[in-house]
Amino acid sequence: MKLKIAVIPGDGIGPDIISEGLKVLGEVAMKFGHRLDFSFYLAGGSALDALNIPLPESTILGCKDADAVLLGAVGGPKWDHLSGHLRPEQALLGLRSALGLFCNLRPAILHPELSSACPLKEELIEGGLDIMVVRELTGGIYFGKRGISEDGLSAYDTMSYSVSEVERIAIKAFEIAMKRGKKVLSVDKANILESSRLWRKTVETVAKNYPEVTLSHMYVDNAAMQLVRNPRQFDVIVTTNMFGDILSDEASMITGSIGMLPSASLKEDNFGMYEPIHGSAPDIAGLDKANPIATILSCAMMLRHSFHLEEEAASVEKAVTTVLEKGYRTGDIYSKGMKSVGTKEMGSLIAQEIVNTNKK
Repeated sequence: MKLKIAVIPGDGIGPDIISEGLKVLGEVAMKFGHRLDFSFYLAGGSALDALNIPLPESTILGCKDADAVLLGAVGGPKWDHLSGHLRPEQALLGLRSALGLFCNLRPAILHPELSSACPLKEELIEGGLDIMVVRELTGGIYFGKRGISEDGLSAYDTMSYSVSEVERIAIKAFEIAMKRGKKVLSVDKANILESSRLWRKTVETVAKNYPEVTLSHMYVDNAAMQLVRNPRQFDVIVTTNMFGDILSDEASMITGSIGMLPSASLKEDNFGMYEPIHGSAPDIAGLDKANPIATILSCAMMLRHSFHLEEEAASVEKAVTTVLEKGYRTGDIYSKGMKSVGTKEMGSLIAQEIVNTNKK
């Protein structure tokens, strides 16, 4: 199978971690008989430096021509002085909009080997955590009408959703739940917001097509509290753009390290953009200190969701687990008694585990 992938290394540690992701994909392709076709593009600060814009049209066209996109990280203090429309982060919003990426998947998985890094009490995480946050990505308050008064003394941002926007994200959540614990929690603020009342009504309508899945609802403030009070109650969480942004970051921190967590942004079809949820960390760029695991696990999500290669995806995830079981750690997840390694060695260790493991 030919895997046609647009690669955007981005800024800061982006090129460092992307290199390790591509290393692992190379071993997967060799082992399972696939052919890799990589094309490289600029976005974010690197595009600003080279072309004076955060998202060149050539990058959008290249991504549209691929089957999937692998993104490192964008942004950094170097560009903080720029006005809003020129900020590197605008590349992310531009890519999501131009590529029609309406569904963001953020798994929050606590590996047993890293349970000591979790800030919650041990009894709250016994047995591990595996939560999937399904976030609507192209609607809501981030894309609604906004403005500021002429005197600068008032401003507004509008949260707006249509039935069709809610339907398509709800379908994604229920389809994912069918492959997991058959349980969906929809998070809204239906006691206050009209958009949330439409959201809840529409999700309930979609749920009728999935009688095997149990649907429940929770207000966003309660959901934020419950994530740290009883996180094991959650399986699949579906919610709006802003609520998902906040809750997925909260969920990431209860796993112990943001450097471990991947994400996927999907269209209705197989196309998706895959990236770690952490930032560009320019202070450690090029120093062989970054944790590449989130990027490597993003590659696993790519294999699963865009190419439907479940065995290949599982082989990457198993390799990560095995390396952690053997005690190898980058600095962000290091604890006493473990084996400290850098970015490149961690990537090589995971790649080697893929080589060592026999195919089913």
